[in-house]
Amino acid sequence: MSGIKVLRKIQLGGETTAGTAVAADFIWRGIATGLEDTREKVRPEENVGLTSMTTRQYTPKIAAQLSMAATEATFEQLPHILEAALMNATPVQDGAGSGYLYTYNLPTTARAVTDIKTYTIEGGDNQQAEEMAYAFVSEFKISMNAGKAWMVSATWQGREASTTTFTGALAIPSIEEILTQETKLYIDAVGGTIGTTEIACTLLSATLNITTGLIARFTASGELFFCVAEDVGMRGTLELTFLHNTTAVATKANWRADTPALVRLEADGSALDTGATYTYKTAQINCAGIWNTFDDSDGDDEGTNTAVATLDLGYDETAALLGSILIVNELTALP
Repeated sequence: MSGIKVLRKIQLGGETTAGTAVAADFIWRGIATGLEDTREKVRPEENVGLTSMTTRQYTPKIAAQLSMAATEATFEQLPHILEAALMNATPVQDGAGSGYLYTYNLPTTARAVTDIKTYTIEGGDNQQAEEMAYAFVSEFKISMNAGKAWMVSATWQGREASTTTFTGALAIPSIEEILTQETKLYIDAVGGTIGTTEIACTLLSATLNITTGLIARFTASGELFFCVAEDVGMRGTLELTFLHNTTAVATKANWRADTPALVRLEADGSALDTGATYTYKTAQINCAGIWNTFDDSDGDDEGTNTAVATLDLGYDETAALLGSILIVNELTALP
């Protein structure tokens, strides 16, 4: 029987030891694509008295990749991408409430692989499943547009793709989408407190792009796959599209003056069973940075002029902050 597109799926399991494959713990609720085998093939040049090439070929290294397509971000599954991209967070109960806080700090110092969570990923269809171990996120994007849900996409790197069978008997998890209409924008000076000044009725869209700085480090270690995931430094940007109002005018002035800013995007979800500091499920993006680009020359949205500003993320010594992503849900631990 041929593989059927609608029967594709992705399943993931958090590893205890990086590179030691484990059974999957959960099904990813989103668009599923297969694992990409990125092993390198070399056809060496040689002169052997033929005008054609020979069939000589070799494989100097092996690797695998999963390009996780953009899908609706949820309070329950977004943390998995952040675990493999930023840090392995310890959930903290919100006092006596039913909420659990997962805090992912944007890194300012080099991380070891033990500071993140690596995953074993299974992907495929009803015809064949493949898996890759030692999977980590090299880049991810969170985007939001008015009237829609937050969207998340990610690129995962792994050691190699090999055939397997799907871990069975996994239930489809319960999730809740993060909605842009429930999102608030805050912009503050670096001498103030992030999340103080709400900018209402202004934001049309936002895109957070993070290159995690995690790379596959190949060394001569007796194996064709990479030896370790190494941190060479995270980089990120936050692009905001505003209505062309007083906020846009002020942001343009700050861009011209090289004035840094603190930006928060915060979305509420459904009410927690028992509230404490947080009453609702929450997704919060916090960033410090400098306005690196600004364009209000020709944008419009249904006849209203717009402006696009890009915050280049960077540590601010006055605020003592680079940024973080906070997720509040009711999971005592990630599956």
